[in-house]
Order: sequence, then C-alpha cells, then structure tokens
Amino acid sequence: MDAHNAGRTARSLELLHSLSYFVPEVEDRLVEAGLEPGRMSYFAGRSAPMGAVGAGVVTATFFNFSPAAVASIIPRAWGLATPAAIVEARYRAVGEAYVRLLGESVTTSPEMAEAAELASIAARGIPGVEGRPLCAGYTEVEWPDSPHLAFWHALTVLREYRGDGHIAALQTAGLSGLESLITHTATGYGFQKKFAITRRAWTQDQWDSACDSLRDREILDARGELTAEGKELRELVEDLTDDLALAPWAALGEDGAARLVELATPWRDAVVAAGVFPAGVFGPKVPVSR
Repeated sequence: MDAHNAGRTARSLELLHSLSYFVPEVEDRLVEAGLEPGRMSYFAGRSAPMGAVGAGVVTATFFNFSPAAVASIIPRAWGLATPAAIVEARYRAVGEAYVRLLGESVTTSPEMAEAAELASIAARGIPGVEGRPLCAGYTEVEWPDSPHLAFWHALTVLREYRGDGHIAALQTAGLSGLESLITHTATGYGFQKKFAITRRAWTQDQWDSACDSLRDREILDARGELTAEGKELRELVEDLTDDLALAPWAALGEDGAARLVELATPWRDAVVAAGVFPAGVFGPKVPVSR
C-alpha cells in the first residue's frame, strides 16, 4: 500500500463519514440533548469527544472556521449539554440515519460486519495520536457494538487522523485556515464558494482580503482561479496529506483496502442517490449527484 492508493481509498469512503453533517437525525438528537440547532450542533457535536474544550481548541482543530463564530458558541454549548451526552446523542443519530438510508437488512448484514472489521483494523493501526488532537478525542470514544456504528466510528477516526495531518500539511504550505478554504474551493473538490463563506462563517470582506493576499503571492489569478503555482501548491498539500495518513491503511493492506471499498461503494452510492448532500454545497468535481 503506497500513499497515493491510501489517499484514494480514504477519499472513496469520505461521504460515508460526512453524511453525519447533513442527515436531519443528528441535529434532531443534539437539540433533544439540549443544544441549539445550526452551528452549535456542528461545533459541539464534532468536538465533544475532546471534552469541554475552549473556543481556541475548536478553532485550531477545525482550522478553517471563523474564530469569532466558534467563540460565539464554544464553550457556551457545554453549559447546555455535556460532551458525554452529546457524543451519545450523535452516535445514536448516525445509527438511525444509516438504518433509514441503507435499510436494516444492510446494517445488520454480514457485509456490514465485514466492512466494520476491515475499517477497524485500519483505525486500530494508527501508530499514535501525537499531533492529532481531534483524532485522539475519537480514539477515546468507546467502540460501538453494532456493526454499522462501528463502521462509521472507524471511518471517523480515520478521517480525523487524516484531517489532523492535512492541517499540518496546509501549515507547511504557508496557508491560513481561510486561505486553505479558498484554495480548496478553487480546486473544484471543495465546497462551492457561497456555501463555503456562509458555512464557515466568514464575511465577504474577510474572504476578499484573503483572496487579495493569495493573488499577491501568485497563488490565485485575477479571476480567483488557481495559478500554475497555486495548483502545484495544492498538489503538494494533498501529497503530503496522503503521506501523513498512510500508516493505518498500510496496516490494513492493499487487499483489505480494496475489499473495504468494494463493500462500501454501493452504500456510498445509495446515500448519494438518497439526496443526503444538497445541491449548491460541493464543487463540480465532488461525486455527490447522479
């Protein structure tokens, strides 16, 4: 297993993790637990495995959100629901969403159990969590008993391990959180611009100022598209991200990774076909529509 194939494997499974940010069950359960709908459910839901951390920790680990937006919600959220209650509610909601989208015949199938075992081998193959704070939080969550939740949990541990490394790669490239968001949007593989600005809670002036800085550094051109230098920089970031995320996939091996993708691809396609990811969210190169 080389880094390129490991990265391709991770990307092919990404949507089966990230559906948790779009299905209604998650926000519904988190609101029942005491949180407010909207950004609070996202910020507190995703960061809860790290405990009742402050706004600075969430800003640092999420990386490309407006610090002011984070500070308006964290740590206030912890006074409305404890991190433990939030984790329990979120995991229960993801389990419900998986059953709704895939059907109980799939979530209780031998294939799901096999996929959970394969994903778990990879996740447990992480050599250490040094410098991986968000991943570290998820490794402290008790491993779920049900196969479909164990599958999602393993994918989430792997995703946050990769994400923590991705932040290191972006910093190595000299990109701030907002600059990282802008350049990713420009690749066509990230969010669409309007959604990125709104979802990550930046102002138009902040976005425009960061674009000006990227143009001054010849990373963006006058139209806001990546220059040749900008494309090379993003490619270097992705290559370094793949390198930093290799270890767990190497632990699973080529055959195991191929089998995991084979099992999971129909489920990913079913989630996409169900319309979990609304139009106007992702760029043209993200395969979230049929």
